[in-house]
Amino acid sequence: MCGIAGILNLDGEPVAPVLLQRMTDAIAHRGPDGEGSYIDGPLGLGHRRLAIIDLSPAGHQPMISADHRYVLSYNGEIYNFRELRTELEAAGYRFRSSTDSEVVLYAMACWGTEALRRFNGMFAFALWDRQKRKLLLARDRYGIKPLYVGTQGRRVSFASEQKAILADPAFTRALDTPALLEYFTFQNIFTSRTLLKNIQLLPAGHYATLDLGAQSAEPALTRYWDYRFREPDRPASKAEYLEELDRLFRQAVNRQLVSDVELGAYLSGGMDSGSITAIAAQSFPYLKTFTCGFDLSSASGIELAFDERSEAEAMSARFKTEHYEMVLKAGDMERCLPKLASHLEEPRVGQSYPNYYAAKLASKFVKVVLSGSGGDELFGGYPWRYYRAVVNQDFEHYIDQYYVFWQRLIPNSVLSKVFAPVWSEVKHVWTRDIFRDVFLTHDNELDRPEDYINHSLYFEAKTFLHGLFVVEDKLSMAHGLETRVPFMDNNLVDFAMQCPVNLKLNNLAEAVRINENEPGIKAAKYFQKTRDGKQLLRDVMCRYIPKEITGAEKQGFSSPDASWFKGESINFVRRKLLNGEPHIYRHLDRGAVTTLINEHLEGRKNRRLLIWSLLNIEQWLESTLG
Repeated sequence: MCGIAGILNLDGEPVAPVLLQRMTDAIAHRGPDGEGSYIDGPLGLGHRRLAIIDLSPAGHQPMISADHRYVLSYNGEIYNFRELRTELEAAGYRFRSSTDSEVVLYAMACWGTEALRRFNGMFAFALWDRQKRKLLLARDRYGIKPLYVGTQGRRVSFASEQKAILADPAFTRALDTPALLEYFTFQNIFTSRTLLKNIQLLPAGHYATLDLGAQSAEPALTRYWDYRFREPDRPASKAEYLEELDRLFRQAVNRQLVSDVELGAYLSGGMDSGSITAIAAQSFPYLKTFTCGFDLSSASGIELAFDERSEAEAMSARFKTEHYEMVLKAGDMERCLPKLASHLEEPRVGQSYPNYYAAKLASKFVKVVLSGSGGDELFGGYPWRYYRAVVNQDFEHYIDQYYVFWQRLIPNSVLSKVFAPVWSEVKHVWTRDIFRDVFLTHDNELDRPEDYINHSLYFEAKTFLHGLFVVEDKLSMAHGLETRVPFMDNNLVDFAMQCPVNLKLNNLAEAVRINENEPGIKAAKYFQKTRDGKQLLRDVMCRYIPKEITGAEKQGFSSPDASWFKGESINFVRRKLLNGEPHIYRHLDRGAVTTLINEHLEGRKNRRLLIWSLLNIEQWLESTLG
């Protein structure tokens, strides 16, 4: 796990060593164990190393192949690297290190881009072909590791984080207002845009190529993998699915335990992290585990259940882990916001700052931590979302229903008012089309409710889960911590995509009836009838963790901000967003935004996600654009 950065001057101008150094210095937190650089005229590769496998100098990067043709700057972990190494050795390749980095280098040399399909893990890397004078940039299937590409004239810059690209004094910083509109619609960015013009995020499951001297500075993109959730043609018995899921889950966790440094696990009160901990603890006696809880003294309503420390402590006792906890209070969000916004660079889904503190806690004791991310998105953990669009007349009707639900921050009805100061710049942006375009490559017949459920699972894996990964990478690497996600093992993902919907969701027939006959159903009754997700996973995990955990309702990792924003943090909210001259009102209408904020402060609407997003964007504007 590391940080990469680089430059390709398409006009042939030599890369300045001082500029490459500035780029790697900007992401030094990602790799405190070493740094390196390589310059070949107009091409420069930089690297910061977080040593996890083979801690010796043999793992130094950028790494050059024995024949001096290929140069690699790589970030990630390939968990099947030993199997791939055996194949490559049989093909005549000789290795100087025990790293997975060297396996990636020779796999690309041997198999070309076909090697990307064979990697089981997380990665983002740059590979320079000195013979063909061609640069290849690649990102893993699921987007666990980020890779940004910036263009400025004939210069193409790329890095694990945007701040490395911004280290170039010649790079023009300007807000991408269409991306801002996209974010304030979905609390996420579905396209490859970022909040900065001329910087894009390489899409997950893609690679890009650039030839020296090419006329266009836009890399040529190729998609090498995509999710495909579908009903099996010949489903097996439930018993067979249970045994196969059990086998694949254990295999996935054990694969990701490979490390030459100490490894730990996040342990919330939930099923996914608890099950991972249960398997990992079998191999690591006194495994270190980490939980963040919340002070609920001023919380109310559903937020009273947000602290899961007692459940985590019970599982820690059960698995005999060495357990550490942190309790977050309202002031912790205010305290960490400047650093968090700097590391996050731009907000994505959720609140994010609890993840920052969880990573900070874990990094004090380990360099690698296991996370339960992905279990919900693969196995149907959010049924109340899918059921909102389970009965449809056709695809367009489905889009209409599901799109309304995913307007997480500002609904379409008031977008023009909120964005009035820059409306001329964004009025051409149709967020429904952005939403619809997510499905362009999901080849799936839509004849049954199950097909629409699979469409929704695809959407959430491509957008919501991807956003979670971007956040998790930035906030863990801010503390020099590698986060691994066993649920995103290739074999386990392939299994989940072909698992029948009726094994994930027990109440599909009931949800169809609700959708057809009770359009005016009250929210409480709706949620009561749509809490049936992850059934197959629950049935397997009860072999490892208590049934009171596997049978519990889904609880996200959220702080009680709805209460805090109108309580202990109300003065902070007012100071940052309502008083003085906040930067955000250069782009948003102050009156329209104030109305939305006051609806929360006065208890009329729960707009905690909007307020969090406004705070984060305000901090980002202040530090990035000034």
